[in-house]
Amino acid sequence: MKKLPIGNINNPKSLGNIVRQQRKSQGATQVEFAALCGVGVRFISDLENGKPTIEIGKALQVIDSLGLALIIQPRGWTPSTTTIEPSGT
Repeated sequence: MKKLPIGNINNPKSLGNIVRQQRKSQGATQVEFAALCGVGVRFISDLENGKPTIEIGKALQVIDSLGLALIIQPRGWTPSTTTIEPSGT
């Protein structure tokens, strides 16, 4: 089973670590990956190194190119095991 690069992203460095881990797991160099994402190699390097002033739009483009999704949820939230059924049948 493949381990997913999931976890809390609390700072730019943690996002960069996940991006680097996923890129490497796909066997891509920064040069190859930058071309695939439509961004510069410098941007990939800055993102992976946790630069705090990267462009959010480009970062989302990179995350999407990796086949990942960024999900925002309230702190302390955990998935519920309760299923809510639609009312009025």
